[in-house]
Amino acid sequence: MTAAAPTRHLVLVGLMGAGKTSVGAECAARLGRPFIDTDRAVEAETHRTVREIFEADGEAAFRLLERAAVRRAALDPTPTVIACGGGAAVDPDNRAVLREHGHVVWLDAPVAALAERATRTPGARPLLAVGDPIATLEDLAAARHDAYTDIAHVRVDTAGRTVTEVADLVLE
Repeated sequence: MTAAAPTRHLVLVGLMGAGKTSVGAECAARLGRPFIDTDRAVEAETHRTVREIFEADGEAAFRLLERAAVRRAALDPTPTVIACGGGAAVDPDNRAVLREHGHVVWLDAPVAALAERATRTPGARPLLAVGDPIATLEDLAAARHDAYTDIAHVRVDTAGRTVTEVADLVLE
C-alpha cells in the first residue's frame, strides 16, 4: 500500500463471491482496524436483509441506501477496512468518495469460481435468485468491468487462493 495508506481506508470492491467480506474481516483483524461491510450496514440501519429490500422496494431503493452507507463509511475519519457490495462501484458518487478516501482493491476471479462461491447459501444473493447464476455473473462482470477498472488502485485475482493468501496479497 502507499505511504499514505495508514491514514486511508482499505476498500474492497468486486463481484459477489470475490471474497470481499471474508478478506475484509481478515485484513481488518491484521491491521487492528474496524471492519464495515456496506451490505451489513444497510441491513443494520433498515432492520431488513438486502434480499427483503430488493423484494419489497426494488434495486433502485437499495442502491440509495447503499450510497448513504458507502458515504458514511468513506467519510469516517477512522481508518477502516470497507467491503462494498458488488454493485456499489457502479455509482459514480460511490467511486469518487471511495477512491478519494481509500486505497481501493478490486478482488476478481473467473465467473465460474464466483458463481460457485456466491451460490453456497441458496437465496442469499437477490441478483442470482432467478435464472442461471453463471450467465447472470457474466452479464454483471461485463457491465461492471469499467467501473471496477475506474475505481481500483490495484486488482487481485482470488481464484484458487485461500482467504489468508488473498489477504496477504491485499496487504502487500
